[in-house]
Amino acid sequence: MRFLSLIVIFTLLAGCGYHVTGSAENRLAPGQSLWVAFIVNETISPSAQTVIRRALLEEGHAMRGLSPAGSQAAGDLQVKGTLRSYSSRAVSYTAADRVKEYRLTIDVELELHCKGANAPVWKGMFQSYQDYPASTDLALQRSAEEAALAAAARILAQKFLTAVEQSY
Repeated sequence: MRFLSLIVIFTLLAGCGYHVTGSAENRLAPGQSLWVAFIVNETISPSAQTVIRRALLEEGHAMRGLSPAGSQAAGDLQVKGTLRSYSSRAVSYTAADRVKEYRLTIDVELELHCKGANAPVWKGMFQSYQDYPASTDLALQRSAEEAALAAAARILAQKFLTAVEQSY
């Protein structure tokens, strides 16, 4: 019985090997302020950088309780980025060989800076995509593409926040 008790105690002390990947210094604390600088746009999309910037601010608040900063100087954290690519291509067709769905894909390089630091705390490249239905009505087609961009930007912001905290 003692031998079995010792085995159980040593097993519990050894643990299972799983641990949290992020450390306390990587955590984005609620109450910190976040400034998202103008996203540099290297693509043909006239509005993508604005949608991505808004998604970063909204998801930062929703997921981590970060409040938007009123200016760059007031922000505890600052996000800088570059929209590297924006593309939309057909991904599915009808039996009559007409486009049924498009896929919007964005590639963004983002970096996070802490207040007063010149070097980025975190830097990485993200890709996000969202499918949207094709339409013969140009206004509906454009509206669906804008909704897909907003959804892809939200996914991108979620990936960014998770990656920052996990220090990947």
